[in-house]
Amino acid sequence: MILRQLVSLGCIALSASAMSAQSLVDQQADSTMYSHRIVTLDDGRIRSEYTYDPAVRDRFVSFYYDQFRNAQDPEAPYFMFMSKTGDMMMGIGGVVRMRAWYDWGGSIPANGFAPILIPMSPDPATRRHLGTTPAGTCLFFRMAGKSKVLGDYQVYIEANFNGWQGRDFHLKKAYATVRDFTVGYASSTFSDPAAVPSTIDAAGPNNKLSATNVLVRWMPHITQNWIAAVSVEAPDMHIGADNVSTKACSQYLPDFAAFMQYEWNRGQHVRLAGVVRSLPYRDLVEAKNHNLAGWGVQLSSVNHPARPLTTYVTVNYGAGYAGLGGDLLAGAYDLLNDPDIAGQMYAPRSMGWCVGVQYNFRPDLFMTVIGSQNRLWAQKAVSPDEYKYGLLGMVNIFWNPVPRVQLGAEFDIARRQNFSGDHRYGRRIGIMGQVSF
Repeated sequence: MILRQLVSLGCIALSASAMSAQSLVDQQADSTMYSHRIVTLDDGRIRSEYTYDPAVRDRFVSFYYDQFRNAQDPEAPYFMFMSKTGDMMMGIGGVVRMRAWYDWGGSIPANGFAPILIPMSPDPATRRHLGTTPAGTCLFFRMAGKSKVLGDYQVYIEANFNGWQGRDFHLKKAYATVRDFTVGYASSTFSDPAAVPSTIDAAGPNNKLSATNVLVRWMPHITQNWIAAVSVEAPDMHIGADNVSTKACSQYLPDFAAFMQYEWNRGQHVRLAGVVRSLPYRDLVEAKNHNLAGWGVQLSSVNHPARPLTTYVTVNYGAGYAGLGGDLLAGAYDLLNDPDIAGQMYAPRSMGWCVGVQYNFRPDLFMTVIGSQNRLWAQKAVSPDEYKYGLLGMVNIFWNPVPRVQLGAEFDIARRQNFSGDHRYGRRIGIMGQVSF
């Protein structure tokens, strides 16, 4: 018993020494990891010292440094059940999250703040609006382990209370990972949630690619620093058919996505991702079916250039990929009607970017400043009142008074520009409180 305590104290001392050289973001994540309690399945006793065992700690790290984990995703469960050998671990956790916001100068009719939703002719009766929502409150189950047959494996299920009126319970993710393979309903390979800065608003930057699809993904570690991924994903298209001269067809080919990533330290990387899509439609004038190709590329990065500083960068571009995320998802911009040829459609180009900077005053107190844009580049004439681009600026401050409790405030300002040249601004102040368990 004395030897175990000495080993635990030694591990804590080594961890504290390592934390002094870590970025403040990593220190905050580690402080949350050290708050876990382990319940061993063999005797039912609660043992917190297992957190410092290297093999066990690696399993906890996988919760916080998953390739597809965003800052708004829940923490690992406070209580974890583990076998005596440490080969299997499971837990049930969740987040209770409450948001409130105030719009003025023309309120946006949604929980998420997106430039495309700014009303161009605001109703005087809705120029100001106070909103609240529990959307983002969630429950999840996660099991991780290692066996001789399967190797490393994980099972994850998450459901959120953000359906109808922000309260209905609906499935968000459900997948299993065995060695380098992921099968199930998971974040698209053509996304990089870890490179999206922290925001209080659920929509986040307006170029954010956030598709969740049923997929099969292979993601091997090529070397210690290089990771690759390829996937086959169930499609979900959003096309602007008018049902007079054009009509959407049912999907019959999957999307194909891939990325190549270089990472030089925990939670720091640069990634190049791409997607190829099938976009079928029917020409009602000629009574023919057509299938156009959509594609997109994204360059993204998250980096700690200094201990208190974290930078986030994403740039995406392509044609017919608007339905995979960002505020263009609110429209139907994967395909548009060709104004010159009745019954024909084309895949318009679009481009988005986001730059975010996070500064940690302390590990538990930080702020982010974010700028982003999403632009529709229609190659042919469109209606003058069609959305052309949106600019979005966000300033946040977050405070964790204790591990697993977070408070925050945010100011958002956005501009919507139409093809006619008309534009309007939207403004929002939001606050948020959440508890993870």
